[in-house]
Amino acid sequence: MKYMAKKEKTEEKGVTKNKSLKKDYIYALGRRREAVARVRFYPKSQTEVVLDEKKLQPGEIIVNGQPIAQYFFGEIAKVKYEGPLHITSMLGKCIVTVVVSGGGKGGQLDAIVHGIARAIVKHDKERFQSILKKKGFLTRDPRAKERRKVGTGGKARRKKQSPKR
Repeated sequence: MKYMAKKEKTEEKGVTKNKSLKKDYIYALGRRREAVARVRFYPKSQTEVVLDEKKLQPGEIIVNGQPIAQYFFGEIAKVKYEGPLHITSMLGKCIVTVVVSGGGKGGQLDAIVHGIARAIVKHDKERFQSILKKKGFLTRDPRAKERRKVGTGGKARRKKQSPKR
């Protein structure tokens, strides 16, 4: 997956450097269990975002190079990932690209929602932080898989079977 940004080449003493003009996105990280979502949030619709030689339109959410509707199926998932955008009335006004890894689909979805909410707060803290915090989008869910304990029968809380007589 390639993110193309405007670049300017400068030469100093025979060395070529790529110098980025301006970062036109907001970066945020969302986590849930083992899943980590790296979110790029483009708030301005005027900026041209090119992903894999394809221009993105305002309102699009791309996850791992494909539209989010193909990555997460169903209405329940749609309501969940559009939640922070809907509450802040930014649905259809911004472009979001996400690279998510680790965990399962449920954990990845929660990590994406957490990352989008954090990016929106970075965009405009005074307007959106209290709204998103009340709805619980900024709280990282700390629950994780319980580790296996020594002396158990293979699982975290399973007891060993005792002999019959």
